[in-house]
Amino acid sequence: MSARDYGRSFALWRAGCEDDWHTYTHHAFVEGLRDGTLPRASFLHYLIQDYVFLTHFSRAWSMGVVKAETLDEMKACAASVNGFVNHEMALHVQTCAGEGIDEQTLFNAAEEFENLAYTRYVMDAGLQGDFLDLMAALAPCCFGYAEIGTRLGKDAAPDTPYRAWIDTYDGADYQDAMTRLGQMIDAAVLRRLGPSPETSPRWPGLQKRFTTATQLEAAFWGMGLRGAA
Repeated sequence: MSARDYGRSFALWRAGCEDDWHTYTHHAFVEGLRDGTLPRASFLHYLIQDYVFLTHFSRAWSMGVVKAETLDEMKACAASVNGFVNHEMALHVQTCAGEGIDEQTLFNAAEEFENLAYTRYVMDAGLQGDFLDLMAALAPCCFGYAEIGTRLGKDAAPDTPYRAWIDTYDGADYQDAMTRLGQMIDAAVLRRLGPSPETSPRWPGLQKRFTTATQLEAAFWGMGLRGAA
C-alpha cells in the first residue's frame, strides 16, 4: 500500500501492477533526486520535457470536464487544470529561469518520443473512452508523484539539491489535492461500476489503462536520465 491513502480505486490499480509501479516509483532518476546524485543536465532535461508534458496533461484533464457526469467531477477536473497550469508549472519556470531558460523556450521545446507516446496515450484514453478510462490513464502521474514525494520527504539526503522539487510533492497542498482526487475517483467508480468494481467486466480494461500509463511514466524518467548524455 502507498504511504498515504489516495482511495480504494488507486490501491486496487496499484496492486494490479506492483512490479511496474515499483519500477516507476523507485526508478534510478527518482533515487538520484533522493540522494542528490542526479546530474543537473538530466534534471533540466526532465523539467523542460515535463513542462511540455504538463501542457498536454492539462488538456487531458480539461476533457474530464466534458466527460464528467456530476458537478463534483467537473469541479475536480477544473481544479486539476488550474493546479497544473497556474501552480505546478511555475516550479519548472522558476528553476529553469535560474539556468537561463525562459518560459517561451520551455513552451516551444521539441517533444521527446517518450513524451509524445505518454501524452498522446492519455489524450487517446479520454477521446476514445469515458470518464473512468481517462482517470485510469491520468492517475499514475498524480498519485505516483504524491507517493514519491512522501517517501523522498522522509528519506532524501539533507543536502540534496532537489529539495524544492521534493517539497512540492510532499507538501500539504499537493497531498491534500491528491486525497481529494482519490475520493472523487472512488465516487466516480462507485457511481458507474458499483461497490465491487474489481468484479466488473470493465475492470481489466481500466487496469490496463493504469498499467500502461505507469510503464510510460518509467520511460519518462529514462528519457530524463538520457539528458545527461
